[in-house]
Amino acid sequence: MAVRDLDDYPWDAVAPYARRAAAHPGGAVDLSIGSPVDATPAVVADALRAATDAHAYPQTVGTPALREAIAAWYDRRRGVPGLGVGEVLPTVGSKELVALLPLLLDIGAGDVVVHPRAAYPTYEVGAKLVGATPFASDDPAEWPDGTRLVWLNTPGNPDGRVLDIAELRAAVARARELGAVIASDECYAELGWEGPWAGERVPSILDPRVVGDDRSGVLSVYSLSKQSNLAGYRAAFLAGDAGIVAALVTARKHLGLMLPAPVQAAMTVALADDAHVAEQRERYRARRAVLKPALEAAGFRIDHSEGGLYLWATEGVDAWESMARLADLGILAGPGHFYGTHFPQHVRFSLTATDERIAAAAQRLTQS
Repeated sequence: MAVRDLDDYPWDAVAPYARRAAAHPGGAVDLSIGSPVDATPAVVADALRAATDAHAYPQTVGTPALREAIAAWYDRRRGVPGLGVGEVLPTVGSKELVALLPLLLDIGAGDVVVHPRAAYPTYEVGAKLVGATPFASDDPAEWPDGTRLVWLNTPGNPDGRVLDIAELRAAVARARELGAVIASDECYAELGWEGPWAGERVPSILDPRVVGDDRSGVLSVYSLSKQSNLAGYRAAFLAGDAGIVAALVTARKHLGLMLPAPVQAAMTVALADDAHVAEQRERYRARRAVLKPALEAAGFRIDHSEGGLYLWATEGVDAWESMARLADLGILAGPGHFYGTHFPQHVRFSLTATDERIAAAAQRLTQS
């Protein structure tokens, strides 16, 4: 498949609803895209400014300080001890990695790339770009022969589903049986809300309870966009199988995929500072506590959403019908049609709006 054969960017279809929402007397409340609205923490911005004399080419593999910070963060925040600097790699945001990983793993026609049923579309795009077959499934028993790459997403986007240790272990076992690489996109891991994840660590695929001390064929992907409000910095990384990491480093050197040196310096500081993450988590917790009951009062059922940055909701009608109703209230959301074919009646609500805008949305929903 050539780049020119890609479908139109789906968010273009939301434009008429955005115009409709903007006409509301109180203005639009945009809950459609998970782009942070809160300030980048001062400690991180200061580190970026201090590193702006970046006259030399940065290292694709990352500075030693950054790699050590990533390994230490996995130990401290994810319960993954003992990562070496050869098992981690910074990336230019996580979206480029999701899109390019099939290419970098030499996956192509005749191969299968598995991704969740409710899925961020880039998993499918990455498979199609190399001529592979995307396969949507949450059940490892369904994953077919010929699978070369499995994507997990926990907590999920859009549905906020969190995979527990047993589910992660079963997924790894099946991927190894198939001879596939398994990559877990975990960029919302600091945002666990309900059930076992209320105040508890969301498990990583690299957790020793999942893989023991054998990380072969297993990758964890993470982004600082959400926990540290660094979406504009394109600050992300992966960790896992040292052999795969080494191969990715070589390919990325040839392609010139490297993080700017000031961003590497800022990431190093961000990864060592837990205080700003706790503050941001509390902002999202408070916004969620306002928006969730308002959606339920307006007739929406919230599915999964036990972790992550979104509320995955349905009122039992086609998502575009819900989008129209919401737009008349001045609220813009994301239709389930954008996240695969399995959830045409769901709508995704992002928590990335200011306290004032979340409160306005809640008021409109409860009065509708």
